[in-house]
Formats: sequence, structure tokens, C-alpha cells
Amino acid sequence: MPGQRRRRRRQEAGRRRLAARTAPDAGRWEVLLETGDQAELHTRLRRLREARVDASLIRIETLCRRPVELSAYRLSRFVTDTGPVDR
Repeated sequence: MPGQRRRRRRQEAGRRRLAARTAPDAGRWEVLLETGDQAELHTRLRRLREARVDASLIRIETLCRRPVELSAYRLSRFVTDTGPVDR
């Protein structure tokens, strides 16, 4: 298919840029919310979008358990390190 190689390269380049931005030596993932309520998760996501937080630096993890009602959601934001801390 025409253009498929170019699209694939562009997507791969985007994945590499994101991986470099969220590398372990660049910062850490800070947990903002851990809940079993999907409505609460969506409310917090809406607030983050309104605050113009970069969506590529937000991570949603689903902690699946049985029964399904015990499943939980974890919302994290990547926080860049500001530099070495002097103590």
C-alpha cells in the first residue's frame, strides 16, 4: 500500500520520542489517584484535560481482580526530575 512505510516510520519515531521523554533517568511516575470507581477516574481525567496536562504523560493502569467489582484503577502522571537534590 502506498505511504505505509512512511506512516510506519513516523509512528515509530513518535514512540521513540515518547520513550525518551519518559525514560527512568528523566523522571518518575507519580500516582495521582487509585480508586475502584470509574466515575471518579473520569472526573480526575477531565480535570487534567482542563488544566492542559500533556496527555502523553498520563498513564492509566487497570488492576484486574476477581470478582470484577474488586478491580481498581491507578492514574499516574510523569514528573520530570528538576536536577540533583543537595542535602
